[in-house]
Amino acid sequence: MAKQGKPVDVRHYDVIVAPHITEKSTLVSEANAVVFKVANTASKPQIKAAIEALFDVKVTAVNTIVQKGKTKRWKGKPYTRSDIKKAIVTLKDGDSIDVTQGVN
Repeated sequence: MAKQGKPVDVRHYDVIVAPHITEKSTLVSEANAVVFKVANTASKPQIKAAIEALFDVKVTAVNTIVQKGKTKRWKGKPYTRSDIKKAIVTLKDGDSIDVTQGVN
């Protein structure tokens, strides 16, 4: 749902990786917020600009969390999962994002 007449910058697709759908993220959606997995190098202004451009909504706040990768074992050998950065994006009242629908 890109803005009409304004092309979407391709770099926005590199910032937003995927929606993060869990029980907690659905509870947060009642407070008009959406959770996304984002690039580890993405800053809050970049996340805000990408969400506003890709989904044509107004963002009021962006909170970020870095989830450190767990150390696991496979066939007796340890390995570490990758770190994941998540962004909790609060939207203006009246705006919403349907994460089950794809981005154009």
